[in-house]
Amino acid sequence: MPAPRPVGAITRGTTNPNRLRRVDRWLAGPQAWRLRAPDEPPVVVDLGYGASPVTAVELRDRLTRVRPDVQVVGVEIDPARVAAAKPLERQGLSFRLGGFEVPLDDDRRPQVVRAFNVLRQYDETEVAAAWRTVQDRLAPDGLLVDGTCDELGRLSTWVAVDADGPLSLSLSWRLRGLTTPSDIAERLPKALIHRNVPGEPVHGWLTALDQAWARNAHHAAYGVRQRFLAAMGALRADGWPLLDGPARWRLGEVTLAWSAVTPGGDPAQTPQRA
Repeated sequence: MPAPRPVGAITRGTTNPNRLRRVDRWLAGPQAWRLRAPDEPPVVVDLGYGASPVTAVELRDRLTRVRPDVQVVGVEIDPARVAAAKPLERQGLSFRLGGFEVPLDDDRRPQVVRAFNVLRQYDETEVAAAWRTVQDRLAPDGLLVDGTCDELGRLSTWVAVDADGPLSLSLSWRLRGLTTPSDIAERLPKALIHRNVPGEPVHGWLTALDQAWARNAHHAAYGVRQRFLAAMGALRADGWPLLDGPARWRLGEVTLAWSAVTPGGDPAQTPQRA
């Protein structure tokens, strides 16, 4: 009996070394507990790694510092890309053909599925079904990370999704040279990128980011990092549900509860500065 056809479509596959360093740092930081929890070696999937397997290799190298026995599996829907990656297999790193169904040996369930710059190439109406397909495969306390970044990884955003649904939205900037925080809007995940219009909660969030950034311009005398810290602190004081604090903000990263940016949500329920 032939193997089931992978779920999904072949993407453009463009990638670069170090492009996903920001989300990897987050996985190895505040999300590291998900890898330490299981007794058996945890499985982490790099879904749709693209024409080059470099992001899967980097993911394995970064996560072994947290959990030395982690098993990273690169999953690609393009057979040629899988064949090209096979020579790089080693202890804790393998590659296989597949899609959103996340096929793993012995029906293993992944602790983390990182799908970056994959759904960006789909229609917004296809996102929920893709999420559900992956959610059904997750281990207990498992996480799907659906994200997008620019070509060099200087602007990066991602949604964290567990078995019950989306939890948070993270935004990460290269602070040096940052002029306007909302410039990151063009890198929002597919679930949000078309929602950045007046009346949508994510538009209110990006507007609040710019306003807090402008109000704290005087901190720039002490450096862009101090300005960013002050802006994030002001947003928290205004009532935005930020899930992290200064340790992450110093990296140019902030994570917000998904409830504050849920598409189609009521913007009146998000903080409004007088």
